[in-house]
This record gives sequence, structure tokens and C-alpha cells, in this order.
Amino acid sequence: MSSIFYRLAPFIQDYIYRNKWEELRDIQVAAAEVIFDTDDNLLLSSGTASGKTEAAFLPILTRLWENPSASVGVLYLSPLKALINDQFERLTDLLEEQDIPVTKWHGDAPQTAKKKLVKNPRGVMQTTPESLESLLMHNSSNAYRLFSDLRFIVIDEVHYFMDNDRGLQLLSLLERLSRLIGFSPRRIGLSATLGDPANAEK
Repeated sequence: MSSIFYRLAPFIQDYIYRNKWEELRDIQVAAAEVIFDTDDNLLLSSGTASGKTEAAFLPILTRLWENPSASVGVLYLSPLKALINDQFERLTDLLEEQDIPVTKWHGDAPQTAKKKLVKNPRGVMQTTPESLESLLMHNSSNAYRLFSDLRFIVIDEVHYFMDNDRGLQLLSLLERLSRLIGFSPRRIGLSATLGDPANAEK
């Protein structure tokens, strides 16, 4: 097992053993090195089912476990509610025995979970650009409470946002969020298909 494995939080090591992984994939090792050893933003592009989600979240959650955030620590942005629901199950399984909640925040998500997060903001929040826009426009005081100590923004399926109005909307929202909280959290982009990686990086 790579030396990166031993830098992951104990509960993540247990998860890897429990799921009988024989080794970390190259993309997971490389992503962890960037997240652990630099303050850089990161763009991860590789094929479907190549372990991109784990490549981002294993080191991110380790960082959150080592140094808990005073608000939501990770904002996960997806173009699709269905993808949020799928990732919610994966992350909930990973965090089953940890005190790091995962909360869905979109039109179909339970209001009780949203209210609980506003009352005690922490862990991972999963949302769409549209739901984030609604939050920033109509409830900026709650938005500040939710994100005042935000560490990472994970943007899934980056190619969905390339060269279209939805991408401009997302960039505007991230700028608005940074101005609200007074700093720019690290950005981690995930995509299986990128015809123009340089443009996506930009």
C-alpha cells in the first residue's frame, strides 16, 4: 500500500480495509499529494469509475478530521440532483462511524436536514448551482453562517459547466460566495470528459 495510505485518517484506512482495496489508484495517490502538500486548486480528469470521487474526498475528509471546520467544511457542487443523491450514499457509507455529517441541499431535500445544518453548520454540504444561488440571494445571513470557515469547494462533472450560461452562473456564484465570506476556499474539479483541460483549468 502506498505511503499516502498511512497519511489518511484512521476511519478512512478502516474503510479501505473493509472494502478490500488492494491498493490506492495512481489518481488517488497523486490527488492526495497535492491536497496534503500544497495549497493549490486541483483538476482531476479520468475515465468513469476510475476513483475520482475518492481521490478528492479521502484526503479532503482527512484534512477535515485533523482540523475540524467551524462551519460547513466542504461544499460539493453538482449539475444534477441525481448525482448528489448517488454521492450522498457513498459519502454516508464512508462517514458512517464519524461525526462528519453529509447534508443534501436542493429542492427535493428534507427541510429538517437543512434546518439542522443551519443550526449547526459543519461537515459536507451537497447542492446544485441553482440551490446555492437561491441561498445566497435570499438568505445571505444563513449563507455566511454555513460557509464562514469553508475549506474546499468540489465541483463535479466540470464539463457540464464548460462554455455555457450555467458555467458563467457557477463562476459568478463562487465569486459572490468568496466576497461574502472574505476568502477563496480551495477548488477541486472532477470530470470524466475534458476535451480542453487548459480551458477547464482556467
